[in-house]
Amino acid sequence: MRRILIFFCVVCVTFGQSGNRRGVTAEDYFAFESAGDPQISPDGKWVAYTVTSVDQKANRRVSRIWLTAIDGSHPPVPFTSESASSMSPRWSPDGRFVAFLSGRDGGRNQIWLLSRNGGEARRISNFENGASSIEWSPDSTRIACLTRTGPPPSKSSDVRHYTHANYKFNDTGYFDERRSHVAIVDVKSGAPKQITDGDDWNDTEPHWSPDSARVAFVSNRTSKEFDFDHNTDIWVVPAAGGALTKISDHEGPDRSPRWSPDGRRIAFLGAVDEEDQPKIYVAPSEGGKPSTVVNKDFDQTVSEMVWAEQGKAIYFGSGVKGETHVYRLDVATGQIRPLTSGPRGVHGFAAHDASGKLVYIANDFEHLDDLYARDDAGGPERQLTHLNAELWSKLSLAKVERVPYTAEDGLPIDGFLVKPVGWEPGKKYPMVLSIHGGPAGMYGVDWFHEFQVYAGRGWAVFFCNPRGSTGYGRKFQRAVALEWGGKAYTDIMTGVEQVLKRNPWIDRDRLGVTGGSYGGFMTNWIITHTNIFKAAVTLRSISNFISDDGTRDGAYGHERDFGGDIFHNFDLYWKYSPLKYVANVKTPTLVLHSDNDYRVPIEQGEQWFRALQHYRVTSEFVMFPRENHNLTRNGEPKHLVESLNWQCYWFDRFLNGNEGAKRPTELAAASTAP
Repeated sequence: MRRILIFFCVVCVTFGQSGNRRGVTAEDYFAFESAGDPQISPDGKWVAYTVTSVDQKANRRVSRIWLTAIDGSHPPVPFTSESASSMSPRWSPDGRFVAFLSGRDGGRNQIWLLSRNGGEARRISNFENGASSIEWSPDSTRIACLTRTGPPPSKSSDVRHYTHANYKFNDTGYFDERRSHVAIVDVKSGAPKQITDGDDWNDTEPHWSPDSARVAFVSNRTSKEFDFDHNTDIWVVPAAGGALTKISDHEGPDRSPRWSPDGRRIAFLGAVDEEDQPKIYVAPSEGGKPSTVVNKDFDQTVSEMVWAEQGKAIYFGSGVKGETHVYRLDVATGQIRPLTSGPRGVHGFAAHDASGKLVYIANDFEHLDDLYARDDAGGPERQLTHLNAELWSKLSLAKVERVPYTAEDGLPIDGFLVKPVGWEPGKKYPMVLSIHGGPAGMYGVDWFHEFQVYAGRGWAVFFCNPRGSTGYGRKFQRAVALEWGGKAYTDIMTGVEQVLKRNPWIDRDRLGVTGGSYGGFMTNWIITHTNIFKAAVTLRSISNFISDDGTRDGAYGHERDFGGDIFHNFDLYWKYSPLKYVANVKTPTLVLHSDNDYRVPIEQGEQWFRALQHYRVTSEFVMFPRENHNLTRNGEPKHLVESLNWQCYWFDRFLNGNEGAKRPTELAAASTAP
């Protein structure tokens, strides 16, 4: 990809250089390309996948579909044009076409069809509210999808009116009266047929039966979805519409239905309640019989999953101890073994049942997502794409070192340390502590742009997986219950002390701390309980559990964490609210929050900033318009980059002692001055 002119380069001047190489900057984000959503052709010879890049001028991400030979005999070639985003490539089972989603005509995403030989794409859907989640029928005549239906917005009033407590969600904002339902589109004529309906629930995840006669999907048909009931189930409906058959048999959430190759069974992910790690269940596809857990002894979180080896196995993804890999489950015996390995994050995989070929996306600490393939599940690996290769040749990328340590109570904890770019023995360097969100999240060996930027600025980075993290079993994950600021805090601080002890080149007097969401909460908690940090940057953070619990999208969603809701356990919620201890804070703090954050509403950042100001703590508050809780993951590209530059500014000012550090807004104004 052509490198794009960098406007804020002054903000992140690189620290160390090797030859002509430089450290990573925030603005490098504008040049990144990443692969995703691989799909193997029916003959097992080709892979369709997406490449996502940034259109800086338009301030948006653009996805394009590419093709490459799975054996590496033909280099990657673009399949769709650059004029509009195209995503979700899906091969027709007869191999003649690729269907995909695009809003290339200026409207909402619709289903488009393109011959595998290229040519002009043909639009085959015309849904008023667009289409999503497409899948071909095995007979190649129809495509199942989701579309939203319901009354149009009122022409006489723009007020919002609700009768249920669940009326907003972070990613989508305030709900309207439309609901997601399953529809079938005839490929030849484009004729649509909606086969599910209902005003009190959303239907999701359509998946065809092997005989093209039925469709499995996910829905909460209790009519309590908008009262925070999480009892989604697996249902089956005839492709022509008709009576539903219930497949799952749990009170908790069930999702991800997958038909076995012979159509007799459906595998799905299910949990007793929303806090449990999902297990893989298999149930008869005709319904009416109990489901069976087939991975009883696997104490990790399962994500994506597919049937393989003519129904003998299920391949699934899972994060374990800072790495993410693909695993093989023997359906008959329950035995599990990894299919991928190494210090990296593997995800987005696809299997070709007839040949046993496997493709997947992988990244590591020094590389963004690329596409890989194997001729069989246990065979040698082949890298099919080398995105960002030209950019990587110009950069000095920091490496990560795993630093395991023991918590105060003897629990083993995984930590990770990144040395500054250009590190030299005998010199002292600042260090930034970063804390992941969740708390049910996991740090590890994946690509982290912000860590590379910190390292490029000459700062070490320490991050860890304290109790509460995923990837270490159910007991470890739920060990934060009733004490969010308890042992997890000591786990983190023990790690900081261990890293300082083992690495005397880290300057104890120049430590910074940052984190987002739960990591933002923990950042606030840390600076109310210790003053060893000279700078803090708290992103989308919780400061007051009392007000947060009634205003967030998942209202009263911390009952399992605090042994009841705020009305029954008020004192415990307040005990673990950083705001209670704000008078202890001495650390200069930058507060970053988003206007449309419904997961941790912006009032949390406002309360924290005003309290810091009240106690005369050096602090600044930055609010990002139009953004939600996911700003640093998929916010507007310019906002994402500016957020990182604000972090650089604050740490430069207080860790480097740069009294002349310029705010991103000041630099932007200077760059546009005559």
